[in-house]
Amino acid sequence: MRYRESGRLDTSGVQDRRRGGGGRGLAVGGGGLGLVGVLVLVLVQFLGGGGDGGGAASALGGQLGSLGEGQTADNSQLEQQCRTGADANDSVDCAIVADIESLQDYWAGVLGDRYVPTDTVFFSGSVQTSCGGATSGSGPFYCPADQLVYIDLTFFETLQEQFGAEGGLFVNAYVLAHEYGHHVQNLLGINRQVTPGETGPDSGTVRLELQADCFAGTWANHAETVPDESGEPLIAEITADDIDRALDAAGRIGDDFIQRELGGGTVDQDAFTHGSSEQRQLWFTTGYETGDVQACDTFATDDLG
Repeated sequence: MRYRESGRLDTSGVQDRRRGGGGRGLAVGGGGLGLVGVLVLVLVQFLGGGGDGGGAASALGGQLGSLGEGQTADNSQLEQQCRTGADANDSVDCAIVADIESLQDYWAGVLGDRYVPTDTVFFSGSVQTSCGGATSGSGPFYCPADQLVYIDLTFFETLQEQFGAEGGLFVNAYVLAHEYGHHVQNLLGINRQVTPGETGPDSGTVRLELQADCFAGTWANHAETVPDESGEPLIAEITADDIDRALDAAGRIGDDFIQRELGGGTVDQDAFTHGSSEQRQLWFTTGYETGDVQACDTFATDDLG
């Protein structure tokens, strides 16, 4: 995956709440897609699957982007480091900034006025959200109560180290695209079709997750042509190897893989919350090959793969 060298990066879609402002500036290839151990068991509302996004939590969190005690957002270091597409080609942090910009441009083009941009919060260790507290062990998540995406960027290293995924910049982008898929579901009210806490291979929770994978695929299909403010695409190239790496990652974050390889070794379909490895690969591929969000209606089919 490569970004247009001359493209200008906009860090306004990020709230950097890492201690000291973050800005690790990791080299290309240092990141991967990671789900920490129990991520698939994380509460549904953290992944956009909750009914109303948690009314009580929303009352606690109140304002959009509320900060927990002692937390501040400081983008100054990120702004200095992430100025152009060339920076995105050299730094994982800056690549994520570029991914967020491309994703939001894509969905604004698809949904028009129905799309409301949202921020991604970079945090380190733990974070307070309108859905409650979370730690790095939660993995990336979307909180519908404050309409924010949250991620500890060390997560990208975890999937490679603990899950054996190949990783890479496009795998990281797939993670973000999945979470922004949950934001779209929240904006369109799709998540409110799902009963919070529902599990099982055909559950609404699984359908929600597979649809977010499919939405990520539709973005990937169009990413090289989505214009930024200059009218040119910010993403210059996504290769066949990038897609293969994303599919490899999808295969390692399926419920069956996690239960079998990282759990007790027994696969319990009744506990599924995200879908099997094969299903996750299938629905990302469906989105990628069609480029059509209408093909992502996982709620209208009796065959999830």
